[in-house]
Amino acid sequence: MGFLLITIGNIFSVYAPVVVRDGIDFLADALAFSQSHQEQTLIDQPKSFVNMASWIGVQLPPLELKENNYADIIMRMGLMLAGFYLLMFIVKGVFLFYQRQALIVMSRHIEYDLKNEVYDKYQQLDLSFYKKNRTGDLMNRISEDVNRVRMYVGPAVMYTLNLVVLLIMCVVVMLQIDVELTLYTLSPLPFMMIAIFYVSTVINKRTDQVQNQQSMLSTIVQETTSGIRVLKSFQREDYYTEQFDKESTSYKKKQLRLVKVDSLFMPVIILLVGLSTILTVYVGAHKVMAGEISPGVIVQFVFYVNILTWPFAIVGWVTSLVQKAEASQARINEFLKTEPGIKNTNPVEQTISGDLEFRNVSFTYEDSGTQALKNISFRVSKGETLGIIGRTGSGKSTLANLIVRMTDPLEGVILIDGKPLPQINLNNLRRSIGYVPQEVFLFSDTIRNNIAFGVEKYKDEEIIEAAKNADIHDNIIGFPNQYDTILGERGINVSGGQKQRISIARAILKNPDILIFDDCLSAVDTETEMHILESLKKIMRDKTSLIITHRISSIRDADRIIVLEHGKIVEEGTHNALITADKYYASLYRKQLLEDQK
Repeated sequence: MGFLLITIGNIFSVYAPVVVRDGIDFLADALAFSQSHQEQTLIDQPKSFVNMASWIGVQLPPLELKENNYADIIMRMGLMLAGFYLLMFIVKGVFLFYQRQALIVMSRHIEYDLKNEVYDKYQQLDLSFYKKNRTGDLMNRISEDVNRVRMYVGPAVMYTLNLVVLLIMCVVVMLQIDVELTLYTLSPLPFMMIAIFYVSTVINKRTDQVQNQQSMLSTIVQETTSGIRVLKSFQREDYYTEQFDKESTSYKKKQLRLVKVDSLFMPVIILLVGLSTILTVYVGAHKVMAGEISPGVIVQFVFYVNILTWPFAIVGWVTSLVQKAEASQARINEFLKTEPGIKNTNPVEQTISGDLEFRNVSFTYEDSGTQALKNISFRVSKGETLGIIGRTGSGKSTLANLIVRMTDPLEGVILIDGKPLPQINLNNLRRSIGYVPQEVFLFSDTIRNNIAFGVEKYKDEEIIEAAKNADIHDNIIGFPNQYDTILGERGINVSGGQKQRISIARAILKNPDILIFDDCLSAVDTETEMHILESLKKIMRDKTSLIITHRISSIRDADRIIVLEHGKIVEEGTHNALITADKYYASLYRKQLLEDQK
């Protein structure tokens, strides 16, 4: 459809200079009559009118010129030709509008589909992918790369089709009039195309440098804004101001280098178009004097030079678009072909009870080679609470990630209700787990929506009840907008303890079969911790619960406790049994007891 509209629209573009030629020739014939001093003569009407009339089967008679009426006839014919010329460009404009609707709008639909496809892929990929790829690179794929593909399937395709169609039409018409004049007229255009291609190549290279530097500036601003608390507490404002000034100066220099090359673009076009026009007038004048062509042909050819100038001038730009789109599409295709390590292999809906078992599970991080877990085995039945404690780096959070299936173990098997995790519907598994991660993430939304993040339907009473159980309700009603308070980026306008408690409320509201608390009480005081744990007891009564912590006070009432050290279970039992064993757990208990007494 776009190709058809381009073709029809360009017919009017190519025919419009014919009307100008006919007007010039008619004027020349009329002037010759005025100088002949004849009383009257017959003169053919402009060929544009004659040809159009013949298309509909009408013969236009010659005009009778007299000394006292030729000026009026010339004026009337001139106005009619001008109106005809304007009409053709109005029609051309209509086709141009629908041409852009067909091609540019289509490219926007492709952009929409591609962005949704990329975003959907982001949701499918597992954590290992995100550890290997930078956030900035992933953002570029869904924004810059997709936009470059859109520029190819839209503007690049449209301008390429326009150049091909317009060039063929113009050259055919020009060759029919005079071959020699056509060759002279078009001879500078290939040089212009080569020059513009070279300039565009340099411009694109320097544009990429400017964009990369812009990304560097954006990164500095983003990091300093997100980490403004740390920056101010360490009094690093002057340092980052100097860093930004340094990168900003580099950006300015690269931008000025780009402007210098960019300033060559229009002068090159004007120079070569002017050369083409001079050749057309010079060669055409000789042919007019030789009687080979009419004066209007020179004007017609000059119009064609100007019509072809822009399509030729953008060849370099279009070539660059194609090259960029090719590279971007390759990056997108490579990404879209990436298969997630964690797949939902069982689409059948399942009901999960919550019995959890680890059998000889080991896990090693591929990127660092660190073995986080070594031959871990334990079992937690529905309604039981398992406490997990250990030093930093002992593998506690890795164990939680394995249960949620953010990653799979390299050795051993994890079972839910007696079935290996890969055999369980992944959506059902994660829907049945309430997970409070160690690194709490809150969205830039209301507190209500952050608590209700894991559920689709809820009542305000349920939100409030979950907040009360997480001991955050009193804090929330103290805010001016209470539950409708908008949290800043990553919850920057609430404290660390409040973030953790909102995250706990989010997990509670979900009413899951399995609850996992990964060191989620580290930012609250001991008294608040005891209130939360007391509230959680009735919630965890019929659920499988795992409390991962470095505080013994958080797990002393657990049905069973395991102690991790360098990825291994070094102790296991109840609180009292582990105290009696008088090993690492007992030593840690005495140490924390002394700290609480101070």
